[in-house]
Amino acid sequence: MSTRSTLAFLKTETGSGLLLALAALVAIVWANSPFAGSYETFIGQVVPVRFGPFEATYSVGEWVKTALMPVFFFVVGLEIKHELLRGELANPRRLALPLLATVGGVVAPALVYLAVNRGGPGAGGWPIPTATDIAFALAILAVAAPRLPPPLRVFLLTLAIVDDLIAVALIAVLFAEGLRPVMLAGAAATLAVMAAMGRWRTAPYVFWAVGGLLLWGFTLKSGINTSLAGVALAFCVPLEARKPGAPGMLQETMHALHPYVAFLILPLFALTAAGFQAVGAGTPDVLGPVSLGVAAGLFLGKQLGVFGAAALAIGLKWARRPTGAGWLELYGVSVLCGVGFTMSLYIGELAFAGDPVLTPQARAGVVLGSVTSAVVGAAVLMAAQRRRRAQG
Repeated sequence: MSTRSTLAFLKTETGSGLLLALAALVAIVWANSPFAGSYETFIGQVVPVRFGPFEATYSVGEWVKTALMPVFFFVVGLEIKHELLRGELANPRRLALPLLATVGGVVAPALVYLAVNRGGPGAGGWPIPTATDIAFALAILAVAAPRLPPPLRVFLLTLAIVDDLIAVALIAVLFAEGLRPVMLAGAAATLAVMAAMGRWRTAPYVFWAVGGLLLWGFTLKSGINTSLAGVALAFCVPLEARKPGAPGMLQETMHALHPYVAFLILPLFALTAAGFQAVGAGTPDVLGPVSLGVAAGLFLGKQLGVFGAAALAIGLKWARRPTGAGWLELYGVSVLCGVGFTMSLYIGELAFAGDPVLTPQARAGVVLGSVTSAVVGAAVLMAAQRRRRAQG
């Protein structure tokens, strides 16, 4: 990614993070206001869709998760492919630190969660606190520490991308159910055609759109989570440009879709997935083992896992500390990794499938853990900034 495109990417992520926070706040206030019934009616409104032989009926909240979030995962897949082939993930020396930190940042939160929920009905939600929300984290980073050394920003960006890759793998392994072989074969055949079309650099965009819809439809009916269709399709998009001198097709597609994902799809998902009742009859529901496990996993598990693994790797000389970054700044970024939000909410929706008790607990835990990580992480980074200025 060029310097200019990277700056544009970070600017979009920062704006998206602020909008996500606003959408989540609106959802929580709405769900706890005198108009709470209208919030439940909004996200629960059933919308049937029929197109030829295709037929599906879901609520508004389910449609956002099932039909719109795959576009988000498509963009995530494009980012992962670009970084693997041309970006930070293509350089083994630069990859070592964020990769090891990511492993720590996945294992530790899961263990913290299981320590609270082992043997309970919410044990299956252990992947929820393993995620990092790149938009939120970068937005906080931009506001709290605008003069942070660039290598530390790259560390956070790379870690979040690897984290997303692990989250996609967990979704594929843990949340596939009721597989239908015929539809699965249709999805595989469509994906094979799209992969072959990746060699046709001048293929009309309408072919990609139709192929993507077919892949999504087959995946929806196959029993596999539709987010995987988005990631799989992304890996079919070629890196090469359609015309000499033009941006690569992958990069062009990613930058064309990214604003729509950042400013429309993700805020809409936050609006439909973040609301939980914290007062009145719902109070006992949100204060349970799941909410405690998620919040502790995000706030305590993430920082312990990321910073601990990074410090161990640096101490054993397996990797080098980001150039120009102090230990306090590295710790502050590690705390920010506990801002799980979007991906954590998404995994929570999959893990508990609308359970009336566990789903509100998961939402409350994600919000509590993410907000605490954001506040503490920002405070640490601002303190590091002040120390840096005082030292001249």
